[in-house]
Amino acid sequence: MASPALLAVDWGSSSLRAALLDAQGAVLQQMAAPRGLLHIAGGTWAAEFDKLFGPWLARHTGLTTLMCGMVGSRQGWLEAPYAGLPATLNDLAGNLAWVRPGAVAIVPGLCCKTADQTADMPDVMRGEETQVFGALRLLGLEQAPQVSLVLPGTHSKWVQVRQGRIVGFSTHMTGEFYALLRQQSILARLLPKQEPDFDADGFDAGLALAQSPGGLLHHVFGVRTRALLGQREGPWLASHLSGLVLGEELRAQDAAGALAPDQPLVLVGGQALTARYRRALTQRGFAAGSLHQVGDEATWAGLAGLAALAGRVDLPRR
Repeated sequence: MASPALLAVDWGSSSLRAALLDAQGAVLQQMAAPRGLLHIAGGTWAAEFDKLFGPWLARHTGLTTLMCGMVGSRQGWLEAPYAGLPATLNDLAGNLAWVRPGAVAIVPGLCCKTADQTADMPDVMRGEETQVFGALRLLGLEQAPQVSLVLPGTHSKWVQVRQGRIVGFSTHMTGEFYALLRQQSILARLLPKQEPDFDADGFDAGLALAQSPGGLLHHVFGVRTRALLGQREGPWLASHLSGLVLGEELRAQDAAGALAPDQPLVLVGGQALTARYRRALTQRGFAAGSLHQVGDEATWAGLAGLAALAGRVDLPRR
């Protein structure tokens, strides 16, 4: 069995994932824990790290650790300053924040103006930059003339890359907005407590309605009235609400000129959520062949690439 060359950690707001990688970037062992930023008191990050990873590091002495995500935020272990755009993987590697010199480092996030260059409206990411470069590496698109990536989630990211440089991105609070409506608004009383099975008809109706006049705030109220008048039931309504908020996200991207069906688009994330985006994008004219899919392994590929640039592992050249 190959020996570990890198401890890769994706440490977010609610949880963390970690993997031991060999010198070629292959995953040897993985773990996950519900120990994100929201669960760690200030000043205890180092102790938490040692508790979580001490056994691995004791067995593999001298192992370098690279971490990305909210561990590098102002409330994290150490604030890793944001890098500006355009940004390459080399730019990230050259700005690693070492919390334990030579042993444990944090990847910097990225900061930019919003896609429409709105005055005094910055946008930021932490962790997604690593996924972006990892996805490009896995797909062999590092030097593609132009690629767009979408990373669905609590805060969905749309990222534009040109020849290996991130040149722009925008964030949409789609997942969080959906969760708030599902769990804390008046709609919560009308929808199933647990997320029901996907209803394609309700979802597609929501996508279509999101493109029509009236606006999201008006359309969302229609979820309530359909339930009150007995027109639709919980599973349909939940998927309809999902279609509405995702459709609004796509409408905004279309208005910004970011939806280009003739260019590659990479979906990065778990299968269930990216499947909804794939369905929505094909309805907006994207051919199946132009939509690429990469899962959580993008993070490990990105951290392995950074480690190679920092001289910590020896990845094979493509």
